[in-house]
Amino acid sequence: MRAAGLALGYAADLIFGDPRRWHPVSGFGKIARAAEHMMYADTRRAGALFTTVLVGGTAGLGYAADRATRRHAVLNTAVTAVATWAVLGGRSLGYEARTLDDQLRRGDLAAARAQVTHLVGRDPSVLDAGGIARATVESVAENTSDAVVAPLVWGALLGPAGLLGYRAANTLDARVGHRTPRLERFGWASARFDDVLNLAPARLSALLAAGLGDDARAALRVWRRDAHKHPSPNAGPVESAFAGALGVTLGGVNVYHGRVENRGTLGDGPHPVPADIGRAARLAAKVGAGALGAATVLALAVDPRGR
Repeated sequence: MRAAGLALGYAADLIFGDPRRWHPVSGFGKIARAAEHMMYADTRRAGALFTTVLVGGTAGLGYAADRATRRHAVLNTAVTAVATWAVLGGRSLGYEARTLDDQLRRGDLAAARAQVTHLVGRDPSVLDAGGIARATVESVAENTSDAVVAPLVWGALLGPAGLLGYRAANTLDARVGHRTPRLERFGWASARFDDVLNLAPARLSALLAAGLGDDARAALRVWRRDAHKHPSPNAGPVESAFAGALGVTLGGVNVYHGRVENRGTLGDGPHPVPADIGRAARLAAKVGAGALGAATVLALAVDPRGR
């Protein structure tokens, strides 16, 4: 049963987190790297083929497993649960946030600069404690949508095929969806497909942040006013809603190893301080739980007989 599988997989992620060895997403990353070496060409067509083969193949595996076990409720639930556990990243995200919170509270800036690279690609050498706090809060917001809410939504709609296909697309976006000279054309399809897949989940994440945060009015106001300032059509709503709910200002100028990017200013309050990291992590946990509830209802609506 799809809804039960999503709930069990969500619980497994909270309890066990990501496996330390033989992580399926890491294995997919290695396959993607090998496929990129074989299929790379400086054209959008090559990138579209690359995306289609890898995402389609991964989603196809999920679909085949779902179909093969559909007549066996326990096995089918287990397949969905394992797929959900494999693609969710809520516990790992919370661990990173708590670790950074502890390091900054102890004043260990060097350790925090190294740790924050697990979450963001910006140059850590130019970040002070406030900059690390802002980077962490922004990453917690965006990755709650990408690594928790979106997989649950697509799992509810399409079962294991949606879970695995979404995670494949999101991983490819992280790998090749950068606007660099080498990837501008080849990574275009991966980046745009990930944008499309996250359109609805990002806005659900923003709604949940507003509804479950401390200040719904501020979250909605900042979302409406500031989301468009962010260069990402999906990170903008989520980060702006978190900024309003937490009463902080996110965004601004980031440095990515020599490349300066202005991501707009989101919010009205002060810039984040280390104490805001824990608040953001707690809000993210609420958003994840709310997303599970929404995904359960959606799964039952889409597939009421559990098939």
